[in-house]
Amino acid sequence: MSVPVLTFFNNKGGVGKTSLVFHLAWMFAEMGKRVVAIDLDPQANLTSAFLPEEALEELWDPQVPPKVGTTIFRCIQPLTKVGDILPPVVQRIDPRLHLIPGDLALAGFEDQLSGAWTDAMGSNQDNLFRPFRLLTAFWQVAQMAAKDQAADLILADVGPNLGAINRSALIGSDHVVIPLAADLFSLQGLRNLGPTLIAWRSDWKKRVANWEQPDFDLPAGTMMPEGYILMQHMERLSRAVKAYKKWADRIPNTYRESVTCQPKALQASNINEGNCLARLKHYRSLIPMAQEVRKPIFHLNSADGAIGNHSQAVRDAWSDFKELAVAIDNRIQDAV
Repeated sequence: MSVPVLTFFNNKGGVGKTSLVFHLAWMFAEMGKRVVAIDLDPQANLTSAFLPEEALEELWDPQVPPKVGTTIFRCIQPLTKVGDILPPVVQRIDPRLHLIPGDLALAGFEDQLSGAWTDAMGSNQDNLFRPFRLLTAFWQVAQMAAKDQAADLILADVGPNLGAINRSALIGSDHVVIPLAADLFSLQGLRNLGPTLIAWRSDWKKRVANWEQPDFDLPAGTMMPEGYILMQHMERLSRAVKAYKKWADRIPNTYRESVTCQPKALQASNINEGNCLARLKHYRSLIPMAQEVRKPIFHLNSADGAIGNHSQAVRDAWSDFKELAVAIDNRIQDAV
């Protein structure tokens, strides 16, 4: 049985997606779950959040033997030639938290995945092994790591686009959470993202059905939307607050119509219906502090500079992320 994969996805950048994955990975581990985080964003921001620059330099060193899966790209790189997937060498962040590091070289895998998507619909059954191996490579690597670490959950961070890399990441995802900001761009992103998930899910089913006798396990491609997380506005200017409310009020119906394909709610009081998992503060004053010591903001202490009002904000952050992690875990358990 495969380990569930939870992916945080939005085709609009700047909504705090990577920070959410980082903090929730820590919180799930704190709750007693064994977690594997996988960085599938070619920008590798999640990796740099977890690891110091010295470690990144070593991981991305071109002199490292090519047959060692120290990053997600090195694991799948043999597929670009005539080899097969390499087992991942994970980074131990905590006894219950491990990372499959990202790699800027991953961007070069986009064309391979685009071609494999077409080839997977070929009529010759003998030629389907390679395209399906390419398309499911991210999922295969994540499952290898999860098995080795006896993980309960895999968290995936992806880039803000609708390209072939993200499509392959999403077909290997059981659950999807959508981080949002209250602005026009997030609203438009929702309108694009919902139909895209539906199309990818449908197209993947066609490809799986096309391979009558698979030679290895394939992901189900469920990519079930479990809800959205709205980042709260921090500005005190009345004009900014009004703009936030304007877009925040439109998100629930847009999510229902575009992502869950449900009809528009008639009453404003009824439009959420549990799709909003949380409204999170930005905790802007704590973020530089946390980045400096590579900790989640709810682990900051006085030695890190979290004193006075900051110490209360740290406690608030712990409560906020604990509540969010529990809400997400409940959705995942309900789906089992």
